Amino acid sequence: MAPPNKLCLVLVIFLSIFSFSSLPTTAIIPNANISLSVPSSQLVENLCNGKAIQNRRFCLKALSTPEVIAAMDTTQLGTLIMKLGAANAKATLNLYNEIIKKPGSPQALKALNMCVEAYKYAILSFEMVCSELVEDPQTANYDVAVIGPEIANCEKELINAKVQAPRLLAGNRFVKYYVSMGYEITSTLELENPNEY
Repeated sequence: MAPPNKLCLVLVIFLSIFSFSSLPTTAIIPNANISLSVPSSQLVENLCNGKAIQNRRFCLKALSTPEVIAAMDTTQLGTLIMKLGAANAKATLNLYNEIIKKPGSPQALKALNMCVEAYKYAILSFEMVCSELVEDPQTANYDVAVIGPEIANCEKELINAKVQAPRLLAGNRFVKYYVSMGYEITSTLELENPNEY
């Protein structure tokens, strides 16, 4: 039999390991801007390998948060994607609103205002799709798909007005990536529940 001191030491080590392993990583590093190397789930892997995905690398990186990795099913994953898409669209809308305040040509102002409306529409659509995922994936699929042409029209207007704003173009590109992810996830939901709709 082990002496009491060794038994106490083993017990202390075991309890320490057990208590630290149950702490969530978000409590240790809240809102850190560091990219933690979180392995993606099979659900995320399947989604990011889908036909509609425009940028697999972006998809894997955007969906590498612990919250997304913990998604238990396609509907949960879809809801998280729509929330990320809406948040990205809101951030890009804020950029548009900042740039509109700066002096520019009437044609540039018209293009920027058109983009503001497109982004308001995109945000509402992403949020609406969240509620449609469970009830009607087919409608959700349509509603996420129609965001893409709105953003494409915005890009076209910016190019025609010769608006030079790389951050806006990057925001447009990212929203289109979220649209492709949303389209892929809603298509998957339609296939998973073919008889219900």
